[in-house]
Amino acid sequence: MELTTLALLSLTPIAVVALFLVGLRWPASKAMPLSYLAALALALAVWRVPGAQAAAATVNGLIIAATLLYIIFGAIFLLNVLQESGALKSIRRGFTSITPDRRVQVIIVAWLFGSFIEGAAGFGTPAAVAVPLLVGLGFPGLAAVLAGMVIQSTPVSFGAAGTPILVGVSTGLTGDASVEAFAEGLGYTDWALFLGFIGTRVALLHGIAGTLIPLFVVALMTRYFGASRSFTDGLRVWKFALFASLAMTVPYVVVANLLGPEFPSLFGGLVGLAIVIPAARRGFLVPQGGKHWDFEPRARWEPDWTGSVEMHNVEHRSGAMGLGLAWVPYLLVGVLLVVTRLRAVPISAWLQSVTIQLPNLFGTSITASVQPLYLPGTIFITAAFVTFLLHRMSVDEVRSALARSSRVMISASAALVFTVPMVQVFINSDGGAAGYDSMPIVLAAAVAAAVGPAWPLFAPLIGGLGAFVSGSNTISNMMFSLFQFGVAERIAVDPGWVVALQAVGGAAGNVICVHNVVAGSAVVGLTGREGVVIRKTLLPFAYYVLLTGSLGYAIVWYAERGLANMGTALVLAVATLVVYTLAVHGRLRPSATAPPLR
Repeated sequence: MELTTLALLSLTPIAVVALFLVGLRWPASKAMPLSYLAALALALAVWRVPGAQAAAATVNGLIIAATLLYIIFGAIFLLNVLQESGALKSIRRGFTSITPDRRVQVIIVAWLFGSFIEGAAGFGTPAAVAVPLLVGLGFPGLAAVLAGMVIQSTPVSFGAAGTPILVGVSTGLTGDASVEAFAEGLGYTDWALFLGFIGTRVALLHGIAGTLIPLFVVALMTRYFGASRSFTDGLRVWKFALFASLAMTVPYVVVANLLGPEFPSLFGGLVGLAIVIPAARRGFLVPQGGKHWDFEPRARWEPDWTGSVEMHNVEHRSGAMGLGLAWVPYLLVGVLLVVTRLRAVPISAWLQSVTIQLPNLFGTSITASVQPLYLPGTIFITAAFVTFLLHRMSVDEVRSALARSSRVMISASAALVFTVPMVQVFINSDGGAAGYDSMPIVLAAAVAAAVGPAWPLFAPLIGGLGAFVSGSNTISNMMFSLFQFGVAERIAVDPGWVVALQAVGGAAGNVICVHNVVAGSAVVGLTGREGVVIRKTLLPFAYYVLLTGSLGYAIVWYAERGLANMGTALVLAVATLVVYTLAVHGRLRPSATAPPLR
């Protein structure tokens, strides 16, 4: 069968998601079963994958879905415990004392705190922490999910102490003779140093593209959830947004160059918090020409903005709780995530040694495994029970939090039990009797054949496609790193930059990844509105892959074509559009700092 035909067939499961979930706005619980059936039918009938392999992929998907539900439950349980104890009311009061401006609050919580959590834990954990925290602060659930998804771009390549690079890229490239020759030619006889070299390029690309991510967050928030439904209200905070962005990305790039792939996001987020919170408290670069921006009164919110998880102003039984005591559970989560993820700390290896494994499912090469003590869900639950003791809660309060959390987790299960198995069937479709590569590789090969020397423009898009389907930058890098390296060699450009573009695109793909959206929506009880979230995150995803692809094209073809190439032209076009937009819409008008309520 021709490559083009195979590629079009491979697109079918993705097209089903695009049509029913994004286009027609079906809930994931209805759209994803159709996508799973499409992937399964193609695997069995066209790729001629053995039934045992399809079954093994499905079972592995169900086990992964169960781990995601466990993480979701832990995050919601901690949130509900904090609400019952009165801690959330104190945290909300503390943020208001920094600034009542919701645009500034979302940058601090989603961008900076979210980047720190991503650096520590990865695997979608920022959504499980930052999204419910934003809801606890009084944000609409849909706005919180949108913010939590958009920031899962820049910090993701170095999430979970560098796992997408140290495991994803490393696994994808290890053992190939041409890769080893390329590394040795650059003087990298130590594989870890070569991965660090790739990481510095990834950090540079992210550092440039990530500069506008906080601005995207606030502009999308004011456009879809503000009284005047205007991008302008968000763009007026551009000075603070760029300041907060650089407060994270500058140390992020520096750390990538000095310490390697483990710490850029973790230290970038932490340093950013240390810089930005005191600055916000003093009003530095925060618009001062009128009222602080806020959402309309809750009574005027649209019905689909909120989910089944609702926050109430519960006061601690002994009166107002101190801010330090209220924050202890989240600080404990941060500390535990860092300590359990650092390879130098013995506890990490001990937690990972407790593994439940089902090797060679149904006689195939697919192995399912779970490390229950290592999962973020265990940390959330541990923090919740510490909160029970520390905040002197009653058993009835904990029982109430447990019941509400269980209901939300169950409602999310209908979507995830089809989403993740679809992913596993899709990426495990190689090795069939037809002799075809897996569906993702077929898609990438078709794009490479079509675009030729323009490949660097499309390399991030392929990485994003891998993450969109698999839900993981790490898995995307495993699937495509060697393929990207090979394409770069065929068109005679620097393979190191093209692999870096893959890793950056794989991070950006998390912004639109279906099962990340399902999980992020579930923690605030927004099941059924996943397509709405993806429609709103398509713009920042498109920006990210276009800008980084253009930068990559300009860099790899500079030696042969100079600065006057298509990549440079596209970068200048994006920069011009940004400057024009800020010049027209980013000016502070004293009478319009906060739009009037309708």
